[in-house]
Amino acid sequence: MQDYLKVIWTSQEWDDTPISSKALADRFGVTPSTVSEALKKLAAQGLVDHRRYGAVTLTASGRTAALAMVRRHRLVETFLVEYLGYAWDEVHDEAEVLEHAVSDDFVERLAERLGHPEFDPHGDPIPTADGRLPALDARRLVDVEAPADLVVVRVSDDDPALLRHLVELGLVLGVRVHLVERHDFAGTLAVRIDGRTLDVG
Repeated sequence: MQDYLKVIWTSQEWDDTPISSKALADRFGVTPSTVSEALKKLAAQGLVDHRRYGAVTLTASGRTAALAMVRRHRLVETFLVEYLGYAWDEVHDEAEVLEHAVSDDFVERLAERLGHPEFDPHGDPIPTADGRLPALDARRLVDVEAPADLVVVRVSDDDPALLRHLVELGLVLGVRVHLVERHDFAGTLAVRIDGRTLDVG
């Protein structure tokens, strides 16, 4: 159930569009009826608001629980990269398992050991223990008008193959890029990195 809360919250990190139960089913690879049952249980606990065939939103209690799971997940990812030498494309799935296996005390000790980081290896903000998020002035690359000079501060960790490809291209956190132009018809963007112009999509 905690994973549902986390996914509902993270799906709205970049925009305020609520997630649908169908999108949740697709995300978890389960049937709509499985999602419907899970949402009924979460609604009964006062964690989500959901109308049949409608969008799913978190209540205040649901948001608190979701942020606690997001914190746990992102701290584990950070630990795996900084202390165990994992690459940024390897940590998401590993953290999905470990986040459920550790206690709240372990999470707080982990935060202490890591120096209370504000961002994980992908640039995602790590909520504080009391649910506050660090400020992040970021926009999705597809939402930026060309031409523009930018710095990569955050990358989605949904697709490990994409993360490996971005490393090959040099599109990693902290890199300065110049958005040359948008190719909306093709769904790609021309970006310049260190004198090289690349099409990314």
